[in-house]
Amino acid sequence: MALPPRVYFTLHEAAARWDCTLADIAGWASVGLFDIVTAIAPVTSGSQIVAGYVVVSVTDILQMFRRCGTGPTKCFLRRVRLKNHEDWIMIADPAERIEVTLADLLIMAEEVRRFETECDLLRRPASHIGSTARYDWDGMYISLIRRVHEYGIPETQAEWVGEVQEWFVEKSESGEVPDERTIRRRLTPIWKALRETC
Repeated sequence: MALPPRVYFTLHEAAARWDCTLADIAGWASVGLFDIVTAIAPVTSGSQIVAGYVVVSVTDILQMFRRCGTGPTKCFLRRVRLKNHEDWIMIADPAERIEVTLADLLIMAEEVRRFETECDLLRRPASHIGSTARYDWDGMYISLIRRVHEYGIPETQAEWVGEVQEWFVEKSESGEVPDERTIRRRLTPIWKALRETC
């Protein structure tokens, strides 16, 4: 018996699936190409009780999506909207404020599939088994793990990006290597996670 389809994707999963940045996703959501949602416990707004999946106003928390990576890791929502409704519900009581992190923000699966269809995106395979990847990302990740295990984290992210570029140059049979922006996009979440633990 097959499992039912996925219900939602996290923003990190969508970014990996579409090979884009979180800032790109926030930008597309901010102009209405799809909704970003989160799940909340019951809160009151006047006499109304709001709970479950609610739409987030991305422009209210846009600072979380700075391309330079200096934005806050969490924000408070001051308003939300029920799915398939147009009116925003204000959260006026400070005690009812809704705190969210990037990990709490989701895109519903039907919206992901609709967006992919409208933009004619090729869905990225879950595995490279039976297919030929353009670049050896798996090999690159293995080299990163070895590097961190043996020598620790580089002093700067720029140094790390340079090392990865050199690795691709050495391993590439065709001479084709990913551009610096693509490498940086893949390294940034790892870099941030490792620096937080230092």
